Amino acid sequence: MTVIGHYLDGAMRDGASGRTVPVFNPAIGASDKSVALADGSEVEAAVAAARKAWPDWSKTPPLRRARILDRFKTLLWERADELAETISAEHGKTHADALGEVTRGIEVVEFAVGAPHLLKGEFSENVGSDVDTHSIRQSLGVCAGITPFNFPTMVPLWMFPVALACGNTFVLKPSERVPSPALKLAAWLAECGLPDGVFNVVQGDKQAVDALLHHPDVRAVSFVGSTPVAEYIHRTAMTNGKRVQALGGAKNHSVIMPDADMDMAADALMGAAFGSAGERCMAISVAVPVTDAVADALIERLVPKIEALKIGPGSDPSSEMGPLITAEHLDRVRGYVGRGEEEGARIVTDGRDFRQDRQGYENGFFMGATLLDHVTPDMDVWKDEIFGPVLSVVRRPSYEEAIALIHRHDYANGTAVFTSNGNTARRFSQDIEVGMVGVNVPIPVPMAFHSFGGWKASNFSDHNMHGMEGIRFYTRMKTTTTRWPTNAANAPQFAIPTLG
Repeated sequence: MTVIGHYLDGAMRDGASGRTVPVFNPAIGASDKSVALADGSEVEAAVAAARKAWPDWSKTPPLRRARILDRFKTLLWERADELAETISAEHGKTHADALGEVTRGIEVVEFAVGAPHLLKGEFSENVGSDVDTHSIRQSLGVCAGITPFNFPTMVPLWMFPVALACGNTFVLKPSERVPSPALKLAAWLAECGLPDGVFNVVQGDKQAVDALLHHPDVRAVSFVGSTPVAEYIHRTAMTNGKRVQALGGAKNHSVIMPDADMDMAADALMGAAFGSAGERCMAISVAVPVTDAVADALIERLVPKIEALKIGPGSDPSSEMGPLITAEHLDRVRGYVGRGEEEGARIVTDGRDFRQDRQGYENGFFMGATLLDHVTPDMDVWKDEIFGPVLSVVRRPSYEEAIALIHRHDYANGTAVFTSNGNTARRFSQDIEVGMVGVNVPIPVPMAFHSFGGWKASNFSDHNMHGMEGIRFYTRMKTTTTRWPTNAANAPQFAIPTLG
């Protein structure tokens, strides 16, 4: 069995700890490779390499850093299909979906290439008599990224291109479920001229995470994952004096108003709820039709679309939805559907009944799309992040009650409204207490030159990811005040200087 290792100080390394876990192909439900799980010494080696590389990299002119990233961007475009195939093989998502993930990641690299302009400081002449002041943004040092299984390329690309452009070095700890894409990124960065030690990949589990969180040379930690883990990452890293981005879970609602284009809303919900088998932090998992008439019209349109959904391996170009990540997660999602039925929800379409009959894929972790109606806020299917192909319909009689429903939830990552009324759309965008809002856009993920992040229990961060928020997170401000000697005599000053 092939063992996937680490990338440390410019070279691929075998695991030294002896600990491994299998890496599955979710479409066939089997494993022919495993990944090494780092111990403290391997994390130490990764951080030491990054720490050693930082002084020279931080002093490398920003334009030279940007040119390396520009070559990397070109390589990503040329090899996007190869990277997408690697993602599909270990995650299970369709090739088209994986290619979309790669594209959204490349957009951040494109943004990072322009970082020299964004790293400019400010200068003030004569803030006092013969005194000038200037400010600059400087790198932090060694930064770490801890990334989830569902976007094994896009989420790392939200982090390290901005960090590297700002002059930091980086240690990436990808999900042990999908470990291979990170190693391709590391090899391609080296091919583009990135110096050894600037970017490192350490595979692992909680042991590796804790080693990064407690390491005194790690200055900043970026994380995307579930809310309980995000809260743990935030608390532990802050206790150890680090900057933290910690993005957590989601329960994204889509409000469908009576004046919405119902066909448009139904098509949007299909992709937003069932794309990537619902394993997205920006998936729409709750539809909130305003009035029963809207709910009935929406469900009438959704059912035939769900029944026609093509479910299969990600390698099949005709597949619209692939498998879930593991057998354990498949059982978990099925359990939520059963619990929803017990609590009083009506199962309109039951994905638990789906069975993949294609030869070679009978043991894959497949589930059909599930639609639940008459879901209420006291049910677990509304309260919890299911992270699977399950769409819950929560009927509400008015716009005000739809807003109140969303505000009751602890998560506030993304939301959307479907309407043909500009005043309703504007009001919704102003009223809603959620970090990312779509108007007739079901998955409102901002472009790279804006920033990504939710509110409430969906985000434990002072700065969101990528965009100018990313530049601010990965740099610190330094302000220098300057006076040059003159022939004038200067007497000692014992009061606080005013410089006037």
